[in-house]
Amino acid sequence: MDIVKRLVAERPVVIFSKSTCCMSHSIRTLICSFGANPTVYELDKIPNGQVVEKALSQLGCQPSVPAVFIGQEFVGGDQQVMSLQVKNQLGTMLKNAGAIWI
Repeated sequence: MDIVKRLVAERPVVIFSKSTCCMSHSIRTLICSFGANPTVYELDKIPNGQVVEKALSQLGCQPSVPAVFIGQEFVGGDQQVMSLQVKNQLGTMLKNAGAIWI
């Protein structure tokens, strides 16, 4: 889990994804629609992707992608992010994390 903490440190929004995952793409698009520029780690393309994926599973992200961190805090996967959007809380979280300014 230390590897995940290092990857999300000092980044307002981090998404762990796989290049073949359509929900990961949808979540990235949603977050970008607010004007945020998330850091995205494609687990199937980075050298230690399997290690990171195992750490994400230990954090409770099932399935392991997408895994979204906002303000260094683990938000969850696609369902949790969509729930925040429906409750009109996602924009506030992004703003509080410094990912967007308005």
